[in-house]
Amino acid sequence: MLRLLTIEFHKLKYNRASKVLSIIYFGLLTSIALIAAIKFEFGNFKLHLADAGIFNFPYIWHFNTYIAAILKFFLLLVIVSMMSNEYSYKTLKQNLIDGLSKKEFILSKFYTVIAFALVSTIFVFIVSLVLGLVYSDYNELPIIFSDLDYLLAFFIKLVGFFSFGLFLGILVKRSAFAVGAMFVWLIAESMFKGYLYWAFKDAVHTGDKVDGIMQFLPLEAMTNLIKEPFSRLGAVRSAANTMGEVFTKSYAVEFTTILIVSFWTFVFIYLSFALLKKRDL
Repeated sequence: MLRLLTIEFHKLKYNRASKVLSIIYFGLLTSIALIAAIKFEFGNFKLHLADAGIFNFPYIWHFNTYIAAILKFFLLLVIVSMMSNEYSYKTLKQNLIDGLSKKEFILSKFYTVIAFALVSTIFVFIVSLVLGLVYSDYNELPIIFSDLDYLLAFFIKLVGFFSFGLFLGILVKRSAFAVGAMFVWLIAESMFKGYLYWAFKDAVHTGDKVDGIMQFLPLEAMTNLIKEPFSRLGAVRSAANTMGEVFTKSYAVEFTTILIVSFWTFVFIYLSFALLKKRDL
């Protein structure tokens, strides 16, 4: 494993674009701290986000992993460009000539995906812990270390998403086309969701039926791992209660969703290997 990771990071070390994108990504993760400085003023109404509870334990684990997951597209570019460079610079063929098997080649890419996801998760953990210790109203250890399952969900989400990107990079061989294919898939899932709403428009509990089907699609499953945290915020709930609205939404990380994303991760890596094994390089 270490040998394969060393080979991949040696390639990334001399890839300027990958280094720049990685720096931007981790820089943006760090910039989550800047949210604490955001203030809104509308006449007599003043809102300081840091005082609104977004950095309170354990809510911060949910909020920060959700925001950080939005930035994953920067590392997706690193993953797909890493794959397209193998074809552009003929390093894939050279690796195979030098004795690396196709299975080891795919494993080296998958290990890199896991490494990126793990480093990202640790980074978000550190940033969130520091922000929470500075701004949270609750600093008891049981509260601080509750809801850490959002970090697990974040890690699994990144692994699944990057594995999808790796498969598309192998499939189309060009990073721009691979990213484009990802967006096409996203649009296709959205259109299918719209079709389901139309198909079940006369059914009882239409939303539940649609969600029950959509949860098995890859990007939808990844989205479901970490649900939006904004309606969970105390200030939002208080405002909703004054208008007679009651939230019954579950924000928990569901084990079923973890299994679905893990299944798709396996499928993407297996298909990557099968595609590479079939091709005459």
